[in-house]
Amino acid sequence: MAGLTKSAPIPIEIKLHQKSRILDIAFSDGKTFHYSCEFLRVHSPSAEVSGHSPGQEVLQTGKKMIGIRKIVPAGNYAIQLDFTDGHNTGLYSWDLLYRYGLNQDTMWQRYLQRLEDAGASRESGNGE
Repeated sequence: MAGLTKSAPIPIEIKLHQKSRILDIAFSDGKTFHYSCEFLRVHSPSAEVSGHSPGQEVLQTGKKMIGIRKIVPAGNYAIQLDFTDGHNTGLYSWDLLYRYGLNQDTMWQRYLQRLEDAGASRESGNGE
């Protein structure tokens, strides 16, 4: 199925907070999600991060202080995020961002567990 379903919520406001490194997205169904730039970077839908098939995900480390330089619209269905580490190949569709918002806590805990299992860190020093 290509594109959005007619009933899928779409963003009505996208606001980047540079200082706190939080991206707020308000959707047409009234839900608003607050994504850290780090969360969006480590869960990038790009092939370089998510792999070409399940099980090929590449664990992203040291991204705690990451920011977003620029948000580029991709048609009427997605945005491309230009991160401060130069990564900018992931297309974040409205459906994906909405799903990320609904599952953010679980996804974040899974990421932290993967970091711990790998003996890796969110930053070069001790994580928070």
